[in-house]
Amino acid sequence: MLAVFAEKIDADDPLSGLRIDQRPEPEIPPSWTTVTVKAASLNHHDLWSLRGVGLPQDRLPMILGCDAAGLDEEGNEVVVHAVISDPDWRGDETFDPKRSLLSERYQGTMAEQVTVPRRNVLPKPSELSFEEAACLPTAWLTAYRMLYTRGGVVPGMTVLIQGAGGGVATAAMVLASAAGARVWVTARSEEKRQQALGLGAHAAFESGSRLPERVDVVIETVGEATWAHSVRSLKPGGTLVVSGATTGQGPPAELSRVFFLQLSVIGSTMGTRDELERLLRLCVQRDLRPTIDRTLPLEQAREGFAAMLDGSIVGKIVFTLGPAARSASGLA
Repeated sequence: MLAVFAEKIDADDPLSGLRIDQRPEPEIPPSWTTVTVKAASLNHHDLWSLRGVGLPQDRLPMILGCDAAGLDEEGNEVVVHAVISDPDWRGDETFDPKRSLLSERYQGTMAEQVTVPRRNVLPKPSELSFEEAACLPTAWLTAYRMLYTRGGVVPGMTVLIQGAGGGVATAAMVLASAAGARVWVTARSEEKRQQALGLGAHAAFESGSRLPERVDVVIETVGEATWAHSVRSLKPGGTLVVSGATTGQGPPAELSRVFFLQLSVIGSTMGTRDELERLLRLCVQRDLRPTIDRTLPLEQAREGFAAMLDGSIVGKIVFTLGPAARSASGLA
């Protein structure tokens, strides 16, 4: 089957280890099932994998990709939940110390087929296309958990989202606005600030600039480049929710500000199956749709990886498979 996979690890030149070629069809362990992939979306996690973060050399070749929507073995339209927990784990699977994501210990979704535990397959709402649904299980689910579960965002709060343009950031803009929050964003370029305003942000600022007032919650995925600004942008008692560090993991801690202002710094990782189910329902009920920067056939996946590497995207990059990747329900 056709697949996009990591053939080697190179921290400095991640695309040198990317290969698009044939791979064996997956074996099906007990209590697992196979999904025929119609669409898979790209995440920063895939670039980090090519750099060797969370993916050691001895697991190669590894098919990349956490997100997918497609057809189950009975032909039903489904969405794949990427967090693989221990079969004996009960409760929030993101707290399972043995958890992993697809493409870490198990082959990923950027292939004609992917094998996952049966509990990781959810019905895809007919209102969502395969491409739209494939954007939700990582970036949108991460944003959903950051805002609602970990950040406690409620109507009337002011939320600052750092680094407008990425998949999690654009998802957070839409979801925070849907929650009735006032949404502020930062971005390095005027183009991305204008795009953020078009996606529903109430105000957009240059990265690092002084804000008109301090905010209730900061959504942080950038890391070192924005960390100090994030901490300094919070009002006393505010909350910083962090789920990534794309610019590095060595920011100054700003500890004196954290304890004097009684700030909460909360980590957040992915989301649960139940949260994904609620996210799917929310998208349908509120007519929310992910921003898709571009859609490419899987054969052209290298173009998408290169665009993410140089930062020239707003929203998600989606790879499609098969002659008709749109929903069988008739969506154009």
